[in-house]
Amino acid sequence: MEVNKEWMNDPALEGIDKAKLSFLEKLFVQSTSIDMTNQKEMLPFLLSLSKLSRENNISFDKSEFALIYSVLQKYSSKEDIAKMEKLSSAFRFR
Repeated sequence: MEVNKEWMNDPALEGIDKAKLSFLEKLFVQSTSIDMTNQKEMLPFLLSLSKLSRENNISFDKSEFALIYSVLQKYSSKEDIAKMEKLSSAFRFR
């Protein structure tokens, strides 16, 4: 996924904690090297993501996730959106 920080400055995200947005940015950077169709690559990535979120006390409620997801879609390519959908379905966010 091409990392474009423009989405982080979207006015719709004004109420979201900056630490959460930074966490998501790191997630996107790390996900660029992951083949989301390969479960052997995806599983360790998801487990490390879960551990990292617990260690940093980062969690998202459904409304935050829905808002962030809608903003990200505005700034993402079709390929990036497909990757996000794959990730979100693994966690059943949507």
